[in-house]
Amino acid sequence: MGKLSTRTILGLLLVLVFSSCAEKQDFDQYDDLNITPTYEASIVYLETPENVINAFNGANFYSQDFNFDAFAEDVFSERVLDGVLTYEVENTTSKRLNLTVEFLDDAGNVLDTESFSIDPAPTAVLIRETAYGNAGRSIDIIRNTSGIRLSGTNLGDSISTSTLPDPMVTLKSSGKFRVRIK
Repeated sequence: MGKLSTRTILGLLLVLVFSSCAEKQDFDQYDDLNITPTYEASIVYLETPENVINAFNGANFYSQDFNFDAFAEDVFSERVLDGVLTYEVENTTSKRLNLTVEFLDDAGNVLDTESFSIDPAPTAVLIRETAYGNAGRSIDIIRNTSGIRLSGTNLGDSISTSTLPDPMVTLKSSGKFRVRIK
């Protein structure tokens, strides 16, 4: 009889513990969430030495189209709110240069263009920020971008050489965008 009453008491205690700790769960909390994280990533990087630029006097020393579907992916394009593209351009060559970045849709049409006219060295590093969304250009440009075209033109001569070590032109860009989670 002692075993039966110990088991009964233990069973009743377990039932009481589980029933006393149970609370109705509220699964509607997801609807109350308002999360907009910011994502940051590199977009393009171009580095061209002066000897390559000298080989193309008055012509494009660089021209390349890149497939870039990161913006066009549904998980991003349907939820992006706004953002900023940051460009950093440094020229340590003896050349006046023009660099162009074009954003292309899936049919190859130009959606947006950034152009940089760069004086020969010594110059400061050029930093430019371009906003998209509420405070800038249309966010639809970013949503519909599926390719990027980079080009560089030598506007100087083809014989001078910078006295700086390893003269080159460098273009870096990154994006920082706010994305709605739900």
